[in-house]
Amino acid sequence: MRAKHQSFVYRLLLRWFVCSLGLWVAAGLLNGNVSYGNHIGGVIIAGLLLAIINAIIKPIIVLLSVPAILLTLGLFMIVINGITVYLVSVLYSPLHISNFGIAILTGIIIGLVNYLVTAILDERS
Repeated sequence: MRAKHQSFVYRLLLRWFVCSLGLWVAAGLLNGNVSYGNHIGGVIIAGLLLAIINAIIKPIIVLLSVPAILLTLGLFMIVINGITVYLVSVLYSPLHISNFGIAILTGIIIGLVNYLVTAILDERS
């Protein structure tokens, strides 16, 4: 049971790191359309909120969106990622996303960062 708890904590910390890193990269790439107040604490807190929303709320949204996901052959997941990013910007005012299209691009960037971090970690083990 202890290993299961450690695995959950490790995954949550990794998600937090990846979400924070992804938001930071998106803010750098999307010139002013994504901002976090230029304080590292802002991007860290926004990353934590995004990790929590991805762990709790996103599975519910995915379950409710199964027909749309199937009809679009999975591409609707990009929209769901944008929804979660936009939701964080609504809940946490230091994170500013200029519009929903930018939220979708931010979700794509976070997904790419997640892929790269996962690939690096899998290569090391």
